[in-house]
Amino acid sequence: MRDATAGRPPGFLTDPPRHLLFTGKGGVGKTSIACATALALAAAGRRVLLVSTDPASNLDEMLATSLADTPRPVADAPGLWAMNIDPEAAAESYRARVLAQMTGADETARTAVREQLSGACTIEVAAFDEFASLLAEHDARYDHVLFDTAPTGHTLRLLSLPAAWSSFLAANAAGASCLGPHSGLKMQEDRFRRALQALSDPAATAIVLVTRPERAALAEAARSATELSALGLCNQRLVVNGVFHPSSAGDAVAETVERAERAALAALPTVLAALPRDDVPLRGHDMVGLPALRRLLVDGPAPPPAETPASAPAVAPLPGLDTLVAGLAQRGHGLVMVMGKGGVGKTTIAAAIAVGLVARGHAVHLSTTDPAAHVAMTVGEAMPGLRVDRIDPKSETERYVARIVETRGRDLDEAGRALLREDLRSPCTEEVAVFHAFSRIVAEARSGFVVLDTAPTGHTLLLMDSAGAYHRQMVRDLHPGTGAGRIVTPLMRLRDPGHTQVLLVALPETTPISEAEALQEDLRRAGIEPYGWVINRSLSGSGTADPLLCRRMRAEAAQIARVKDGLAQRIFLLPWQAVPPVGRESLRVLTATAA
Repeated sequence: MRDATAGRPPGFLTDPPRHLLFTGKGGVGKTSIACATALALAAAGRRVLLVSTDPASNLDEMLATSLADTPRPVADAPGLWAMNIDPEAAAESYRARVLAQMTGADETARTAVREQLSGACTIEVAAFDEFASLLAEHDARYDHVLFDTAPTGHTLRLLSLPAAWSSFLAANAAGASCLGPHSGLKMQEDRFRRALQALSDPAATAIVLVTRPERAALAEAARSATELSALGLCNQRLVVNGVFHPSSAGDAVAETVERAERAALAALPTVLAALPRDDVPLRGHDMVGLPALRRLLVDGPAPPPAETPASAPAVAPLPGLDTLVAGLAQRGHGLVMVMGKGGVGKTTIAAAIAVGLVARGHAVHLSTTDPAAHVAMTVGEAMPGLRVDRIDPKSETERYVARIVETRGRDLDEAGRALLREDLRSPCTEEVAVFHAFSRIVAEARSGFVVLDTAPTGHTLLLMDSAGAYHRQMVRDLHPGTGAGRIVTPLMRLRDPGHTQVLLVALPETTPISEAEALQEDLRRAGIEPYGWVINRSLSGSGTADPLLCRRMRAEAAQIARVKDGLAQRIFLLPWQAVPPVGRESLRVLTATAA
């Protein structure tokens, strides 16, 4: 284990391979570590390309450079270029390449393929296609290509696509998938295969698992390490980001934080303990801008003098989760969607709201669209009046395939049914199946409370896009004489404030607030107005006198004011907890009305 401090660079900067892929649970600092690594390599004279595959990328803000879907030089960082893979642009390019293969096809066939290529699943695969091309094609302009990936569940799905498509293409030599003709997919097969080879070659790629010194984050990293190994990607390293070292003894809050982190690292899962590991200390400043990023991996110029406790301003009292839940309970029913960047505590907030509603006499269905699916673990033991489950992609896909075979295949002969089953083996079938499950949950809230813990932001937006696509299809396909008012689509329910309340969760830090703001803008473009914001894990009022924590409190105050004064219709605050709330009693306390 190495500590990236006192001038010692982390181990992954010693003779790094051409590709470095940074992944991990949302909110652990992947982007910060990736940016700091790119800057360090460029400063050492290397030519570096930094690429974000995250639909919710914030590279622009962190590097203070306006980026696009082609490489652009980063201002004040010679030797460094960066780009965001634009999912929409990638999808349009992908459609054009598929349609170009359809030489001789009539316009009816081409129109059908365009329709098949219009869904969110195509966007996901097209973005991966761009990612694969950067891995498979050696661009001599760069010595290193670094990837700042989407949150873990989304990334693992993309990394599994080469194997999935190879299997699908081998079995489906005839017919068309939901992505269009077989010929359109076949031209990607060689690129996908070479990309997977590059990813699994230790001489070409290092996979850097980024985590925090927290039990939940470490458990997620262990799951990721296991799943990556199952894909043949064993060339992994571990980075524990944000390790706290108190500035002086005697501060109760600082000692509690350090003690919890030490306990979590002492119980490091076996699969992680076997990996080369680097620890990166917690810094007292936000990781935005080149000076801050350059100080992240090795100590740079000394930061400003530590503020005294009195100079770390307290935040004016704000309503807590008890006020939020009391207001929701008065409605009697509805869908509560808890959204935001990965790692900000959505699962804890969603579970606390569900438990609080049950404590006020309501039956509640708590579910999640997140592949990580930690809601059951957070709630703990069963609770009367609370049903906890998840939208499981595998079981939903099996159910969807069985239903399609039963309905569409009812009048087919055995050969036709076999061809239909092969067509449904496309990895894109999962996206459709998950959307159908999401639609059921949205409708269920007409007569009771449903609390939905959503996946990290990028995945959630894809799901919302599916809702919008379904809405447009339903309106377009209305039979003559059928009134539009008779059709109630998922998107219409999401737009209805009498049915749906969207809550945005963020940490009181620059990047999470900016990403929540961007998500709010996307929701408003879809006609969905968020009900309110929840600011989670605020140190304000904790009473700490630790200089580093006080610097973080000063930054927190500015970000909370930013939300309160210009972003949120309603704002609720959840203070930092010495012990993460797990179990129904701990969650109930968060929403209990003060005596």
